Amino acid sequence: MSGDTHGGDRIDFRNGTFRGEAIGKKVEHHHHYGPMPHVEDALPPAAVEFTGRDEELGSLLTALAPAGAGRAPVPVTAVVGLGGVGKTALAVRAAHTARERGWFPGGALFVDCHGYDESPAGSEQLLEALLRALGVAAAHVPGTLDERAGLYRSVLAERARTSGRVLIVVDNASHPGQVRPLLPGHTAHRVLVTSRDTMPQLGAHVLHLDILGPEVARDVLHGALRTAAPADRRVLDDPGATMRLCELCGGLPLALQIAAALLISDPGKPVAELVSELAGSATLLDHLDDGERGVRAAFDLSYRRLEPEPARLFRFLALAPGSETSDEAITVLCGAGALPRRELNVLIRAHLVAPGSVRGRWTLHDLVRAYALDQVSGQEALRQEGALARARLLAQYQRRAEAADWYLQARVGRAPAAGFSGREEALSWLERERTGLVSAALWAADPAYARAGLGLALRLHGYLSWQRYFDDAVSVFRCAVETAGALRDGLSAGKAWNCLGLALRNNRRIEEAVAAHTRACEIHRERGDRLEEGRTWDMLGISLTEARRFDDAIAAHERARELVHACGDTQAEASAWNNLGRARFKLGRFEESVVALTRAREMFRSVGDRFREATATNNLGRSFRETGRLEEALAAHTTARAVFEELGTRERVATAWNDSGTALSALGRWGEAVDAHLRAVRAYQDLGDRHRQAVAGNDLGVTLRRAGRRDEARDEHLCALRLFRELADPHGEDETLRHLAAVAETERLGEAGNR
Repeated sequence: MSGDTHGGDRIDFRNGTFRGEAIGKKVEHHHHYGPMPHVEDALPPAAVEFTGRDEELGSLLTALAPAGAGRAPVPVTAVVGLGGVGKTALAVRAAHTARERGWFPGGALFVDCHGYDESPAGSEQLLEALLRALGVAAAHVPGTLDERAGLYRSVLAERARTSGRVLIVVDNASHPGQVRPLLPGHTAHRVLVTSRDTMPQLGAHVLHLDILGPEVARDVLHGALRTAAPADRRVLDDPGATMRLCELCGGLPLALQIAAALLISDPGKPVAELVSELAGSATLLDHLDDGERGVRAAFDLSYRRLEPEPARLFRFLALAPGSETSDEAITVLCGAGALPRRELNVLIRAHLVAPGSVRGRWTLHDLVRAYALDQVSGQEALRQEGALARARLLAQYQRRAEAADWYLQARVGRAPAAGFSGREEALSWLERERTGLVSAALWAADPAYARAGLGLALRLHGYLSWQRYFDDAVSVFRCAVETAGALRDGLSAGKAWNCLGLALRNNRRIEEAVAAHTRACEIHRERGDRLEEGRTWDMLGISLTEARRFDDAIAAHERARELVHACGDTQAEASAWNNLGRARFKLGRFEESVVALTRAREMFRSVGDRFREATATNNLGRSFRETGRLEEALAAHTTARAVFEELGTRERVATAWNDSGTALSALGRWGEAVDAHLRAVRAYQDLGDRHRQAVAGNDLGVTLRRAGRRDEARDEHLCALRLFRELADPHGEDETLRHLAAVAETERLGEAGNR
């Protein structure tokens, strides 16, 4: 598969000559307007290895095929896409195939417009070259554009009558003005255009050519190496390195060809070695150059054509965080009051920018982004312009994220003025901007954005936990911890360590979570901040409970309660009571647990925290169940679930369903209990929470066993056992094995009773 720069025979408008020896037949030059020559051999040779474009080739051939019954002819077809994506190779292959099928008995012409060179060909030059190719002597070529276009159409009309349809391939056009005079008047002929710009003015059937997928990109590399040396197995012998090389090339055919050429020129070089060179290069684009072709040079041609404002937007898009950029982020980066739609459309038409995964989001190819960033880094004025743009976006993200978190946490008081009408809209904004927010928070690693990036990271804590983006949270807060340390900001450092601890705990990395919260405790104690220290002891206690260090957990929560009570923070004290109740429950101290959780529920209610009140209520239901207060337990779980459903906390809804199932099972309401557990298992599965899925699966198995459905019970426990083993959770594994033993014992007793 070749890129856009294609060698071979073509019309060279620069010296007015026509070369046509593609398959060994010389084309005569006629110096008078007489019998027309055969131009069927004027196409450049097709690429030897043409891989991965079967669907696109089929679409192109459908457009070029002779008009059938009920199908109107399409006079112009355009293949458009990013520089280096393989437009010329596809067009040439389609043209050859069409000729082989006899669709264009009148021949085929090929002209290169050099549309993105410093001196593109003018329509007059292109028409002169085409007329000369069609047998018009130089002396008979008219002087004006209109006269040349008229003669060109006349010659093609005569060829349609005498020889049949002609295909004109117009390669590398940059403007509809280059192409329009080359369109034949006779409806029999077809024009196939390649361009980096969409050029909707031509009214063409448009085929947008995209990059290659990973598997196809691998095949392109393998095909190129195999063509040079049939015994070359480097791609097959190291599939991992090959796929990484395809990633570095971004699936761009031109980059893949250059990478293949670099390997071909050094037959002893392993693929992994080339990957290491490219991945370790600060200037990847400079390395993707084989001496004749270069990715940077291909992009230069497109960038130089941009006017100042589209070029400025192009650079800002490269500076944007994340793989996709929203309309809102673009507007802020530009410092404009509205989306710069005209400039964006210019970039879209030039295929420098592509639509993202959803409407209103935009993306750059990785190599295009690298090119644009290189443009920024090369000039001090552009670096300063980019720094200001990023600062604007960070400030906007901080302000909006803080307001969104206020709604997400259902805080009391006056809502921040950030344009959200309520919680649903705030959460929707966070979801839309998630990749940008996370990436911008990681800018904290850059000293230029350390303070703003750290502030944004801390504002994302509630959202990332609420939506269970735990991997993102670990990355964000590891960066935040390092940044806060570098800034010598003790308060932020302690908060960042706590956020990291919570993310690690949610990822079931419990001992790491304990260590993170312990470090946060030390920081706040050294600062003399008793309130933050107390809150941190409370979080540490939760992780200690997960580590099954229950006595240590109780001590941590009691210490937390003392510190926050002395500071007069009712909400923090309520949290300490709630978590103390959970730890006491784990130790089997159920009556004491009821006392602590009742206290927590009332304190949360007093400060208007409905979410945490519901959490304490659900926890209280468990303690009611263990003290024989089954109806109160079920009522507590039902009440809590209603609040969680209203607030949209899916994980807590699942937890309340599972706890309801356990209470229903204790009441002997087996069918309802099984249904409740099943709802929980499926919800956890949808959430990707394998640990809680396994816990709920075990609870479902217990209920099924008590209902006499032993085979189903065994299946649920076996599923839970598999999950716990995958999670390397020995306690969960041991507990599941006990449940399986109980199922076996029930079966044994049943068989003994039958005897």
